[in-house]
Amino acid sequence: MNKKLRLGMVGGGKGAFIGALHRIATRLDNEYDLICGAFSSDAEKSKDSGQLLGLSPERSYLSYKELFEKESALPFEERMEVVSIVTPNHLHFEPAKMALLNGFHVILDKPITFSLAEAKELKQILAQSGKSLMLTHTYTGYPMVKEAKQLIANGHIGEIRKIYVEYPQGWLSQPLENSENKQAAWRTDPSKSGIAGAMGDIGTHAFNLAEYISGLTTSKICADINTVVENRRLDDDGAVLLKFNNGASGVLMATQIATGEENNVKIRIYGAKGGIVWQQEDNNSLQVKLLDQPTQTYRAGTGYLSEIATHNCRTPAGHPEGYLEAFANLYRNFALYLRASDKEREQQPAISDFPGIEDGLRGMAFIENVIESGKSDLKWTEFKV
Repeated sequence: MNKKLRLGMVGGGKGAFIGALHRIATRLDNEYDLICGAFSSDAEKSKDSGQLLGLSPERSYLSYKELFEKESALPFEERMEVVSIVTPNHLHFEPAKMALLNGFHVILDKPITFSLAEAKELKQILAQSGKSLMLTHTYTGYPMVKEAKQLIANGHIGEIRKIYVEYPQGWLSQPLENSENKQAAWRTDPSKSGIAGAMGDIGTHAFNLAEYISGLTTSKICADINTVVENRRLDDDGAVLLKFNNGASGVLMATQIATGEENNVKIRIYGAKGGIVWQQEDNNSLQVKLLDQPTQTYRAGTGYLSEIATHNCRTPAGHPEGYLEAFANLYRNFALYLRASDKEREQQPAISDFPGIEDGLRGMAFIENVIESGKSDLKWTEFKV
C-alpha cells in the first residue's frame, strides 16, 4: 500500500476561497496528508488556520520562508514532500522557486507567475532541480474534456479548422473591489494580479483549454481588451482572434462583466469531418457532430470512452461529477506520477496527463501578448513565448 504524500501548503488560510477547494481535492483519493503550512502573510491568521486544520502548532509556520527553512531541516521521512501554493499571483514565483531549490515538488495555482520573465526563470530552476511541477488548470481534469482531446488526436473530426472558446462571468459587473470583497480587491489590483485582470484570471483557462483539447499552438493573435467598470485598474472584458500553427482560426472571449453569468466555460472545435462541443454546465456530456449524421452525445462513466477519459471518471454513468472531482483528478494523477517509475509513466500515459511548466509558460505568454495586442494598432501580432 502506498503511503500518502506529505503535503504542505502556502496560502489558503481561513476565509480563503481556493485553498479550501485544493484541500478537498487532496482528500478525495486519500493520496495526500496535509502536515504543515504557511497559510497567510498574517502570522496570527496562519497559526489559527493551522489549528483549525488540526495541524501541530510547530508545523503551522509564520511565513513561507520559515516553512521551507524548517521543513528542509527535518529528516526526509518527516518533512513534506510536495507543497501546494494557493496564493495571489504576485506570490507564486518566490515560494515555488524556494520549494524547488529546497527539494520539494510543487503544485501551483494559475497563472504560474506574475510575469513571463518569472515563468522562464522558473522553468530553468525546475529543470535543474530534478523535481516535478503541476499547474492547476482545473478544466483539463474533466473526463469529457479528455475524451474530446482523444477524439481529435485520433482524427475523429478531421483536421481542425475553427475553434471558439468562451469564459463568461458576471461577478465583477459592479465595482466589488471598493467593498470588503478580498477576491475582487486583489484580482483587480495590478500589484497583486499583474498586467491583466479578466484575461489573466479566466482568459488563461480558455486559452489553455483551446490548446489542450485541439493539440494546436497559437501563432498569431488580434486582441480587443476593455475595462468596462469605471475606475477599474485592469481589464474586465475582452475578445481575441487566434491563428493556430496548422492555419486554423479561432475566437476567444473572456469577460467578468456579463451580468448574470456564472462560470460556464464552453468550447466548440470544428474539423473537416465534424465538430465537438463541451461546456462546464453540462460537463458529463460531450457533443460530437459529424457531417451528415445526427448529433451524438457521449457521456461520462460509459463503457465506450477512451482509456484516458475512463481513468478520470469516478462514478457510473448518470451520477454527476463536477469541478471538485476534476480538481481531484489533477491531484491524483500528479501523485501517481510522482510515485511511478519512468517505465510506468511511459506505459500509463493517463498519469502523466496534467498541466505543467510548458502550460504555465504559454499562459503567461498569452497574458503578455494579449495585453500588448490590445494596445497595438496592428491587426495581427506574432504570438511570442
